[in-house]
Amino acid sequence: MKALKALPMGMAAIQWVFFIFANTIVVPVSIGAAFDLSAEEVAMTLRSSLIFTGAACVLQGLWGHRYPLMEGHSGLMWGLLLNLSASAAALGMDLQTIGGGIATGMIASAVFMIIAGLFGLSALIQKVFTPMVMSVYLFLLSAQLIFIFFTGMLKLKPNGTLDIPVSLLSIGVVLLVTILKVKGKGSISNFSILIGIVVGWILYDLLFPGGAALSASSQSFDMFPLGTPNLEWGIILTTFTAGVLNLSNTIASIQAAARLYKEQPSESRYNRSFTLTGLYTAAGSFLGLVPYAPFTSTIGFLESTRILDRIPFLIGGGLFSLLGLIPVVGSFFATMPITIGNAVLFVAYLQLFGTALQSIQGTVFNSNTIFRVALPVLTGISLMTVDPIIFSQLPVYLQPLFSNGLIMGVLLSITLELAIKWERYDTPGLYEK
Repeated sequence: MKALKALPMGMAAIQWVFFIFANTIVVPVSIGAAFDLSAEEVAMTLRSSLIFTGAACVLQGLWGHRYPLMEGHSGLMWGLLLNLSASAAALGMDLQTIGGGIATGMIASAVFMIIAGLFGLSALIQKVFTPMVMSVYLFLLSAQLIFIFFTGMLKLKPNGTLDIPVSLLSIGVVLLVTILKVKGKGSISNFSILIGIVVGWILYDLLFPGGAALSASSQSFDMFPLGTPNLEWGIILTTFTAGVLNLSNTIASIQAAARLYKEQPSESRYNRSFTLTGLYTAAGSFLGLVPYAPFTSTIGFLESTRILDRIPFLIGGGLFSLLGLIPVVGSFFATMPITIGNAVLFVAYLQLFGTALQSIQGTVFNSNTIFRVALPVLTGISLMTVDPIIFSQLPVYLQPLFSNGLIMGVLLSITLELAIKWERYDTPGLYEK
């Protein structure tokens, strides 16, 4: 009987490894490409990501929030790093300068998170991140990431024109993953992301031999690969603000997990999770990693597999860390084509938009209260689509902040929620069902 029980437990752990893998592997590769890191640096950064992600999952599961929630690279922070790297020319900075400012901002936000966790500030933070603010955050995060993935899956030639064969392959991968996700059943649907990566990667290598974006034969690594910490206050302020807003991931994930387990999470779970996230953020700044946060998308994985036991999750996290201890693994995965990774994640994060829609489900808006969601969301999207160069006349420390639509949209939402008592305007109107 014990052997029969151990077999499903082992299979569940392997399934967790695949799930964590599919949500991790593209992040360090895309950051390496965005910041022009060498192939060796990307390979070592990727290895660090594998080791760190597995360990982060285990520590959160054992001591932090104690739910089987994947702890991975934050979508908010990932989008921020890609956005800042793409804005280098408009900000008049080189990539190493931007990366150094990001490292300083990450360390500053890490200190805030650790203090929030150790001094039990979770209740106060939850009052700021109200359900409406969380809804705005999800809408803007999905928009920002989809913009990034769509652009990333369409390869451009040196002259700026579209590389049609590679771009068509990316579109084909998008269709494949979508069909597997919607039409597939059981494991096929659950692992559509992983299948898309494998199939797309193989086809890319067959159709475009020698055309992979990165390759690595040896691995050398320096601390702060994105840039040595500096005092570029605009980058620091923007990164710090995003780091604080990143706590919303923890709140949303723990609340969703608690509903799934039909329990009320204690404040200590939030505080312990904040502390760990702060420690991960600090360590990640030294290693050139995107800061971490619990993945709300894990709830969908738990609901589809119905394996709510923590033990397979903890085993899976440990196994995932072991992958990073093998040097050849980092070298191999560093060769993954960026266009394929972006195509797969384009589909994966479409579901985040669905989560945003669900977050406001049941809310009745009228011609007055619609401003609660429409103003910050549409303002944020507008800022995402304009050229950052238009903010060049602002003080240099404000330019990175005002050019980031996600951060400005969330800050506007927080301001509206704190300044206006919306229940006064909750009267029948145009948008009432």
